[in-house]
Amino acid sequence: MNIGQLVLESLKLAGVQEIFGIPGDFVLPLFKVIEESAILPLYTLSHEPAVGFAADGAARSTCRPSAAVVTYGAGALNMVNPIAAAYAERVPVVVISGGPGVGEQPGEMLLHHQAKRLDSQIQIYKEVTCAWTRLDDPSEAPAELSRVLSEAIRQSRPVYVEVPRDCVTSACGDPQPLHLTKPFDPLAVAACIDELFTKLKHAQSPMLMVGVEIRRLGIEERVIELAKLLAIPVVTSFMGRGLLAGCCSQLCGTYMGVAGNPPLTDLVEDSDALFLLGVILSDTNLGTSRRKLNLNRCIVAQDGSVDMGYHRYSEIPLTALVDSLIKRLTIAPILKRPSIKELSPPEHLTGLTIDARTLEPDDLARAINDRLPKHPSTCVVADVGDALFVAMDIADTGLAAPGYYASMGYAVPAGLGIQAATGQRPLIILGDGAFQMTGWELGNCRRYGWDPIVVVLNNSGWEMLRAFQPESRFNDLDTWQFADLANLLGGDGIRVQTRQELDSALSQAFLRRGKFQLIEAMVPRGKTSRTMTQFVQGIATR
Repeated sequence: MNIGQLVLESLKLAGVQEIFGIPGDFVLPLFKVIEESAILPLYTLSHEPAVGFAADGAARSTCRPSAAVVTYGAGALNMVNPIAAAYAERVPVVVISGGPGVGEQPGEMLLHHQAKRLDSQIQIYKEVTCAWTRLDDPSEAPAELSRVLSEAIRQSRPVYVEVPRDCVTSACGDPQPLHLTKPFDPLAVAACIDELFTKLKHAQSPMLMVGVEIRRLGIEERVIELAKLLAIPVVTSFMGRGLLAGCCSQLCGTYMGVAGNPPLTDLVEDSDALFLLGVILSDTNLGTSRRKLNLNRCIVAQDGSVDMGYHRYSEIPLTALVDSLIKRLTIAPILKRPSIKELSPPEHLTGLTIDARTLEPDDLARAINDRLPKHPSTCVVADVGDALFVAMDIADTGLAAPGYYASMGYAVPAGLGIQAATGQRPLIILGDGAFQMTGWELGNCRRYGWDPIVVVLNNSGWEMLRAFQPESRFNDLDTWQFADLANLLGGDGIRVQTRQELDSALSQAFLRRGKFQLIEAMVPRGKTSRTMTQFVQGIATR
């Protein structure tokens, strides 16, 4: 076995089932091994940011790592932003970069693609990954890959592997087993459970808020069981939209502070025992609260620790916490529960009025919700801006979106990654600004048989930025003919301007298979969804 084969077999052992990439001279030897060995399928895209976003989408949708393979310098540095997003939102993307050969040490001349030093790239990636290695010693390569890939899974974050191009064919040992069990002190977990159980038992208005970390760690089913045992209201965070969808009777909706449902906002903010489980403490999740949340009154379990008041329990894996709570509640259930204000299940925008009126963003949410009962397995992928807020008004279903890091251009390549990884047909929602960045990746659909449904909210501008700074003319964009371009890229495209046209186009899009369907929904400048309007007002007020 050589190092190239070792990388692929180790990826497979870690659960990776696909590779996204773009070749370049420093990574050509590894691409040769990838192609000829056929150990893992390879999908090449057109621009490195899309490679990172596609791997992110694949990893999010499957709760396992996915791989992004690029060349040194111009390739890998072009992909830093998507990997930073994956780090921020806890997605296990494995970055594999070709690198200068062991024999290509600095001399009188710089090496092409070199920025400052030959190791500048790995130093940059150390900031946006949880583990890294350079496979320049064949005797150490199996152990190094095991260490790095184990951390990707345990922490659910990106890792970086650099393969010098003259080491790809070097002989090495076989893959080593992964070490996925993170050691922890059971006595510390027991003490944490005692305090947490007491707080929940004596609370007058306990509440559970779940976040994306429970899906990243693959414990969503266990959390559903926990929610049933706790018998308290459950909400998702903004980033956790789509969690527990259709599986938890206590699910009341998504907490969005002043931008959300007022009774739900009151229920969360009045709670005397708000249990934040796997919720990233970010402005998008908690920054629009009507009254600033006092985290010292909350139970905060995320990123390997549990905070209650002024107590911190470190090195408490979320999986161990959930399993221990389930065990405690099974043995000693909370039998007496103070009366809790009943909250109706969330209402979604439905019932599109089919007429000749000009489209508004909320019309898209209504039209999609009207169709979801016939297409219950639909996975929505949303970009930032109003596309994301429209998605917030779509009934609970699978949702992938950069809700915290908020990197524009995510949705199209992430949607392609999801279809490659799962075979599931995604419904992609994005704005015209985001499409200008990465929408062109749809041109790769024909090669791989991908056929997403893509809805472009075209308001000829950066409407989210305009909402914060309406006086700036640089927020105006030209009106590109996206529907016409779709036909040139190998899909079907249609431009719609009325509710009636949108309804008809969506009906046809769901029926047509075999190539991507693009609906260019023309929206007047200045028209935004009700949720985005409330969110922007809330952020401005805060």
